[in-house]
Amino acid sequence: MAESTRPVCPRCAHPELEHVHTSPVPGVWDVLQCSRCLYMWRTSEPDRRTRREDYPEGFRLTAADLAYADEVPTVPPLRPGRS
Repeated sequence: MAESTRPVCPRCAHPELEHVHTSPVPGVWDVLQCSRCLYMWRTSEPDRRTRREDYPEGFRLTAADLAYADEVPTVPPLRPGRS
Protein backbone atom coordinates (compact mmCIF):
# COMPACT_ATOMS: atom_id res chain seq x y z
CA MET A 1 0.00 0.00 0.00
CA ALA A 2 1.37 3.41 -0.95
CA GLU A 3 2.17 5.88 1.82
CA SER A 4 0.12 9.08 1.71
CA THR A 5 2.27 12.09 0.84
CA ARG A 6 0.03 14.53 2.77
CA PRO A 7 -0.52 13.71 6.45
CA VAL A 8 -3.93 13.96 8.08
CA CYS A 9 -4.81 14.31 11.74
CA PRO A 10 -4.43 10.93 13.46
CA ARG A 11 -7.42 11.63 15.71
CA CYS A 12 -10.04 13.10 13.33
CA ALA A 13 -8.56 12.60 9.81
CA HIS A 14 -8.78 16.32 9.01
CA PRO A 15 -6.28 17.31 6.30
CA GLU A 16 -5.60 20.86 7.53
CA LEU A 17 -2.62 20.79 9.85
CA GLU A 18 -0.59 23.64 11.26
CA HIS A 19 3.16 23.39 11.58
CA VAL A 20 3.80 24.66 15.13
CA HIS A 21 7.49 24.08 15.74
CA THR A 22 10.63 22.44 14.38
CA SER A 23 13.32 20.72 16.45
CA PRO A 24 16.49 22.68 17.19
CA VAL A 25 18.34 20.02 15.21
CA PRO A 26 16.95 20.26 11.66
CA GLY A 27 15.07 17.23 10.38
CA VAL A 28 14.68 15.45 13.75
CA TRP A 29 11.03 16.29 14.48
CA ASP A 30 8.24 18.77 13.88
CA VAL A 31 5.21 19.61 16.01
CA LEU A 32 1.90 19.59 14.12
CA GLN A 33 -1.60 20.58 15.25
CA CYS A 34 -4.97 19.77 13.73
CA SER A 35 -7.01 22.88 12.92
CA ARG A 36 -10.30 21.04 13.61
CA CYS A 37 -9.86 18.99 16.81
CA LEU A 38 -6.68 20.74 18.06
CA TYR A 39 -4.82 17.43 18.55
CA MET A 40 -1.08 18.17 18.66
CA TRP A 41 1.80 15.75 18.17
CA ARG A 42 5.51 15.51 17.47
CA THR A 43 6.34 13.67 14.25
CA SER A 44 8.93 11.52 16.05
CA GLU A 45 6.27 9.88 18.26
CA PRO A 46 5.19 6.26 17.59
CA ASP A 47 2.77 5.44 14.76
CA ARG A 48 -0.08 4.95 17.25
CA ARG A 49 0.13 8.70 17.91
CA THR A 50 1.04 10.00 14.45
CA ARG A 51 -0.78 7.86 11.83
CA ARG A 52 -4.56 7.66 11.44
CA GLU A 53 -4.36 3.97 10.47
CA ASP A 54 -2.60 3.13 13.75
CA TYR A 55 -4.38 5.58 16.09
CA PRO A 56 -6.54 3.62 18.61
CA GLU A 57 -10.09 3.29 17.27
CA GLY A 58 -11.63 4.06 20.67
CA PHE A 59 -10.06 7.53 20.61
CA ARG A 60 -10.74 8.45 16.98
CA LEU A 61 -13.15 11.30 16.31
CA THR A 62 -15.34 12.21 13.35
CA ALA A 63 -16.61 15.62 12.22
CA ALA A 64 -20.01 14.66 13.74
CA ASP A 65 -18.39 13.77 17.09
CA LEU A 66 -16.83 17.23 17.21
CA ALA A 67 -19.99 19.03 16.07
CA TYR A 68 -22.04 17.48 18.88
CA ALA A 69 -19.38 17.51 21.61
CA ASP A 70 -20.19 19.18 24.88
CA GLU A 71 -18.41 22.40 25.65
CA VAL A 72 -15.06 21.90 27.32
CA PRO A 73 -15.35 23.08 30.95
CA THR A 74 -13.14 25.91 32.12
CA VAL A 75 -10.37 25.23 34.59
CA PRO A 76 -11.37 26.60 38.01
CA PRO A 77 -9.12 29.13 39.72
CA LEU A 78 -6.50 27.87 42.12
CA ARG A 79 -7.50 27.62 45.75
CA PRO A 80 -5.93 30.19 48.07
CA GLY A 81 -2.42 29.30 49.17
CA ARG A 82 -1.58 27.33 45.98
CA SER A 83 0.59 28.58 43.19
